[in-house]
Amino acid sequence: MNNENKLAILNLAAYRFSPIIDLELTRGLIYDAGKKLGVRGTILVTPEGLNAFFAAEEQACREMLENLRKLPGFQDLYAKESWSKTVPFERFKVKLKKEIIRMDHPTIRPAAHRAPSVDAKTLQRWLDCGHDDEGRSVVMLDTRNDFEVKVGKFKNATQWNIQKFTQFPEAVISHRESLLNKTVVSYCTGGIRCEKAALYMHEVGLNNVLQLDGGILKYFEETDSRHWEGECFVFDEREALGPDLSPIK
Repeated sequence: MNNENKLAILNLAAYRFSPIIDLELTRGLIYDAGKKLGVRGTILVTPEGLNAFFAAEEQACREMLENLRKLPGFQDLYAKESWSKTVPFERFKVKLKKEIIRMDHPTIRPAAHRAPSVDAKTLQRWLDCGHDDEGRSVVMLDTRNDFEVKVGKFKNATQWNIQKFTQFPEAVISHRESLLNKTVVSYCTGGIRCEKAALYMHEVGLNNVLQLDGGILKYFEETDSRHWEGECFVFDEREALGPDLSPIK
């Protein structure tokens, strides 16, 4: 999807786990840049890194991304793209938080050690075959909240009906035995929750766990979306994106 299809607004979703020391200074730099460029959306500034969702006309949006990449530790910040007719955010907000996504497990530190991952095309090939390259069964584990899962999910995915991500660790312990001797692929919208989820599962002894690199949105971008059912819930006025990354609303 691009602006040749008369969708003039570029939407960028980006996150990176990289330590931020001076939160207030970083927040100020980001806020000033965003207001100057006229972008709208929300950027979370945390000790463990950044999480950003923002939109504007293409040039302003890309300039904002370059501003974020100038921050120490964020030069390789990658953004997933989608397009819409209007900006799906009311205003621009930069918030200070303790975590990019709250898990309440301080030993899980993606900035220090990234979870093993599988790319979208390899995952699709595994799902086509019904097993990974070692012949093990593949379990798609949805780490999102239950209301997100209802909008769309991978076919036959495992999901535990959690209402918030802080419930995920307890759910892992309850279902740990069912995941042994299988290749578990944790997935989420853009990669944040599934990265923390994979690290936690390794911590409790589930060693053959991978995160879907880039999450559902990257899967939509790089494949023909086979094995996906429905749409992908997003936290803005669009509400959901189809497999072609176009807004449902």
